[in-house]
Amino acid sequence: MKLSNKQLEDFNTNGFLILKNFANEELCNNILKKAKEHLQRKEAPIESEQEYMNVDEKKITVRRLRQVYKREEVFRDWMTNKEIRPVLKQILNDTPVLTLAHHNSIMTKLPHESTRTYWHQDRRYWHFNGDNLVSVWLSLGNEFLENGLLEFIPASHKIQFSKDRFDEDSNFLDENKENQELIKTKTSQNLRKGDVVLFHCKTLHHASKNQSDDAKISFVYTVRAQANTPIKNTRSDSEEIVLD
Repeated sequence: MKLSNKQLEDFNTNGFLILKNFANEELCNNILKKAKEHLQRKEAPIESEQEYMNVDEKKITVRRLRQVYKREEVFRDWMTNKEIRPVLKQILNDTPVLTLAHHNSIMTKLPHESTRTYWHQDRRYWHFNGDNLVSVWLSLGNEFLENGLLEFIPASHKIQFSKDRFDEDSNFLDENKENQELIKTKTSQNLRKGDVVLFHCKTLHHASKNQSDDAKISFVYTVRAQANTPIKNTRSDSEEIVLD
């Protein structure tokens, strides 16, 4: 598959793009089956809701399964999927390199137990010499506002923000008046199983808590342009897979 000129222009303009019905149902079901097994066991490494909210509780509500590339063959197969490589090459205008240090996760919002994901740019914790990084989000079920659908602020990847518009955890401040005006431009589109969302590492996005009765489970990984090298001796400078 290759993107049309219109699709490529939309990504470059808005900082995100949705590919409808990209992954087939069998693949999604196989990923979901294995993901649920790991979630049931709460198999480390994980991130919990309690850890994310800096709450010291004995209860563990899984927010994400980390380092999934090495967990299951079906996870690796999706992260190295050959059908999406031409798309990633177009968007990056370079050979894509799968970085295992960031994302590389099964994301979950459990019903009534999940928390809100604040507005943020993924770039905040990453250490690369440039910003040419794209995340690949696979919906493993239906995603809508009530269960924590991703929302984006179009073209926010092109804005140079001052530091005072973020809190100490690099979350985009809701109470900042400039931010409030920008947040009014947010947009979203319901996702179905097999839909893929591509988004730039600086595109502002967030998701509400899951207020439905079913878990929302998604898969996300990130690729960098081969020319956009990680900074030495940082977390980003770790194992990678070249997708040539």
